[in-house]
Amino acid sequence: MSQPTHPSAPRLKGRIALVTGASRGLGRAVALRFAQEGAHIVAFARTQGALEELDDAIRKVSGESATLIAESLTDFDKIDQVGAALHARFGKLDILVGAAATLGQLSPIGHYKPKMWNDIFDLNVHANWRLIRALDPLLRLSDAGRAMFVTSGVAHDPRMYWGPYAASKAALEQMVRIYAAEVAHTSVRANIINPGAVRTKMRAEAFPGEDPMSLPPPEAVTDVFVTLAEPACDKTGELFKAQ
Repeated sequence: MSQPTHPSAPRLKGRIALVTGASRGLGRAVALRFAQEGAHIVAFARTQGALEELDDAIRKVSGESATLIAESLTDFDKIDQVGAALHARFGKLDILVGAAATLGQLSPIGHYKPKMWNDIFDLNVHANWRLIRALDPLLRLSDAGRAMFVTSGVAHDPRMYWGPYAASKAALEQMVRIYAAEVAHTSVRANIINPGAVRTKMRAEAFPGEDPMSLPPPEAVTDVFVTLAEPACDKTGELFKAQ
């Protein structure tokens, strides 16, 4: 897709958007772009310092502070608490972006320790299920609730040594498609986004010999997130490629 255009009229003005993995990489780029488009950002990530840096950047582009949640997504009870807090403060949620993920190690399937396998599924699948479970009622209270979750090409293209990551992304996609079908009669829409190869820490971990400057920065693939977050977008249950 083309580089972000940043139109003069904000496309997400007044929308409340929760973004996971917001402290770095793609999640940070999406949060900042949404802020540029007029959304109030609820930034969810583990690292307080990085969230504060994001908040500084958001204030520069929007003049508004973000709501920061420095918690682990795999502390599942915290997700329920966040849902209750958002309902008390905003009374709804307009946009949910599930961008947080972990790669783990790249190994033959039989070489993974059970804990690492479980940790990958906890963040890549179970945390997103808990987000849907906790935040679906808030998305339904929006006039146009929009949910989107980040996947990877390895969910469809089996690749040696990528077992738990690929399997977790395939599971995530099926879960989101089922959720989209279940809410089709409401104003909520849910989709899946494959950002492609972008310049992130996870990409560098997976391809250590690759020149990161040969890849686009995550800021270059945010257009599709804005399009799917707009109230006018009625797409649901689909997979979109950002480039």
